Amino acid sequence: MSFQPIVIMGVFAMDLAFRTPVMPAWGETLRGADFRMGPGGKGSNQAVAAARLGGDVYFISKVGNDNFGALARQTHRSEGVHADFLFESAGSSTGAALIVVDEARGENAIVVVPGAADELTLQEIDMAERQISSAACLMTQLELPLPLVEHGLKVAQRHGIPTILNPAPGCALPDSLLELCDYLTPNESEATALTGLPVQTWEQAEHAAEILLARGVRNVVVTLGDRGALVKNTQLTARVDAFNAGRVVETTGAGDALNGGFAVGLSEGMDVVSAVRFGCAAAGISVTRPGTAPSMPRRSEVDALLANGRCG
Repeated sequence: MSFQPIVIMGVFAMDLAFRTPVMPAWGETLRGADFRMGPGGKGSNQAVAAARLGGDVYFISKVGNDNFGALARQTHRSEGVHADFLFESAGSSTGAALIVVDEARGENAIVVVPGAADELTLQEIDMAERQISSAACLMTQLELPLPLVEHGLKVAQRHGIPTILNPAPGCALPDSLLELCDYLTPNESEATALTGLPVQTWEQAEHAAEILLARGVRNVVVTLGDRGALVKNTQLTARVDAFNAGRVVETTGAGDALNGGFAVGLSEGMDVVSAVRFGCAAAGISVTRPGTAPSMPRRSEVDALLANGRCG
């Protein structure tokens, strides 16, 4: 259903997910409740989410010549994600992520090792320039090295293509990079890392967004978990409610579902608030399922939830 392709640059990682009744402390060994292994990595998850929601998606990354890399290609092929720019490293292994999920609350802690994706080169990104130049948007995250992130954003900006930066994992960023962002989509902790201020309430989120706008970002979307998201630019401030699609099982893929949905919304000509609402509906469904990429909803499910309008 997308009017133009979506280009997503990021990491594919094999997710190793452990569910536990309580989160372990340092030096503590716990008996877990469940273990699952499957496709992950923020960029890849967002690509799968966008493709399932109707986007025509191209993914830029690098994987190893190993079983995990083969799974990446298989996953993208089955989901309809174009692999023209999924490069292969001869000497490094595909990335992996350790995910520990609190069984009671569905919340998680993650350690990601990008592996071969760290070897993606500026020249390989440039090989996708023609595709980027005709895209609806380019979206990336911070699992890749910052020079690669900056280069991808600059290629898109050079062609007047809207850019989305999902600043995860959270860290401080220079103004020179923030100025390349048409849309910045931090969660609470990432907004804190960017501004140095606590972000727990709507008011704090709005203050953080104001700071980020002053540093050069053109639109800020602060995601606030089960409360929804704050959208702010120089013309508007809007609160978008979260959607209740059922019992929360796991929140690991929620941010990626929201970002993938947001990119699809923009590609279909939605205004920023409508695109965020579409992304929030996708996230609301994803948290009712375990896993990351496997939890991403189909377009028909999101359309049905939007029609039903079950918020909060």
